[in-house]
Amino acid sequence: MSDRPIRVIVADDQAAVRDGLVTILDHEPDIDVVGSAADGATAVELARRLTPAVVLMDLRMPGVDGIAATRTLTALDPAPAVLVLTTYADDASIVGALQAGAAGYLTKSAGRAQIVSAITATADGHRTFAPEIASAMVRGLTHRTALERIAAAHALTVQETRVLQLLSERRTNRAIAESLYVSVATVKTHVNNLFGKLQVGSRAEAAALVERVGDHGL
Repeated sequence: MSDRPIRVIVADDQAAVRDGLVTILDHEPDIDVVGSAADGATAVELARRLTPAVVLMDLRMPGVDGIAATRTLTALDPAPAVLVLTTYADDASIVGALQAGAAGYLTKSAGRAQIVSAITATADGHRTFAPEIASAMVRGLTHRTALERIAAAHALTVQETRVLQLLSERRTNRAIAESLYVSVATVKTHVNNLFGKLQVGSRAEAAALVERVGDHGL
């Protein structure tokens, strides 16, 4: 690690949480909080201007969420390392963050020492994950493998695969539409196409297929 303080941006839509993290980190001599953001778009804008080493990133934020922001941040040159700090430890959130390029993942149950240690490790190029999400990571990666196998075997499009993933998480059509930024009518079309390609008659059967492939393969 450099002798200079680690430049950090804090991104969280809850002002109390964001300000609390800034206050905590400002007391660390090896960390320099250079900016804070209430949404992903602002975090990206600040990162472009301020070139932080680490962005401490919440996931659920209005507008551009943490996963989309992480994907953009990790494509910058130079790219900051993104350390997720969120309330959510579900499989979809974890896998989504990892696929977007996050270098670490903590939940908000982490204490001050754990957060500071994770920032330092992330700045040094290490990957840092909270112990409690390890099993979720394994499940999530298994789930992703199952989706890839099904997509290849049934010639699913990229969008159909995404819809199947969200279906397997028991999301409603409206929730899927909001996640993919498409209309509910478009989602219904994709769902009908999926049923035909997978030869299933319901959302439950589609979700069961993903689970079965994850457990046993095609």
